[in-house]
Amino acid sequence: MAQFIGAASLIAAFFLPVATQAATSEWVTSPGGMVRLVAAQPKQDGTIPATLEVKLNAGWKTYWREPGASGIPPQVTIDPTSGVVLEKIGFPVPKTFDDGVVRYVGYDRPVAFPLTLRRVQGAGDVNIRASVFLGICEDICIPVQGELTLALKQGDLDNPLDGARIDDAIAALPEAPSGDFAVTASHYDADKAVLNVSFHLPDGNDHPELFLAGPSGVSFGKPEITTEGETGLGATVPVRLRGKDKELKGKPIVVTIRAKGRSMETTLAFD
Repeated sequence: MAQFIGAASLIAAFFLPVATQAATSEWVTSPGGMVRLVAAQPKQDGTIPATLEVKLNAGWKTYWREPGASGIPPQVTIDPTSGVVLEKIGFPVPKTFDDGVVRYVGYDRPVAFPLTLRRVQGAGDVNIRASVFLGICEDICIPVQGELTLALKQGDLDNPLDGARIDDAIAALPEAPSGDFAVTASHYDADKAVLNVSFHLPDGNDHPELFLAGPSGVSFGKPEITTEGETGLGATVPVRLRGKDKELKGKPIVVTIRAKGRSMETTLAFD
């Protein structure tokens, strides 16, 4: 059986929405869109709210944390000489794309991924240097790689519109589990290689979407969803484990659910 960890509540702790001002990097451009970094002044505890902002051209898509059979999720690497580390990347709830041949998970509209950066050394101005790598796809997938630099000058008044972009990105993250919206049970059947998940939904069970992501070596097939009472649903999800280890023990699985205009995220930890 699984233990439930409030991943969204952890995210909320990292990404508290506050009135924010911010600065931006230059755009890195590709045939399918543009990518840039937006960051705010460091807080007293050293955290630096930020986002990786992706603008997509019409007809193009980019990927979630678990892209599916193919794809490149967004990756951000901070130059350690910046005196800044990346602690967390947040992901808005995605959607599933299935053309009958390939099934993958991502976004077909502009999206911003909230970042929690932390200053670990130095004082005064902050000069952030970040490498980004992600996939942007139309009929073919184009890897986008670039260097983003951003200077936060101590005492400067940055653009409040960019601060609002950070706040909006944080507000778009899935909520924490609650009494009317939560995973209620989970079990991994190693013999059948399936994960069985039960969940309680807000105001009924009309057409929910379920997304799962695990660590390297763990991937998931298409969930088969069944009704469990008036407000409950169950899902049977094929699990693919690469390598010799065929257990989920010690492998945290992130579960994200969208239903009735709301989204919720939690983490399953298997003993």
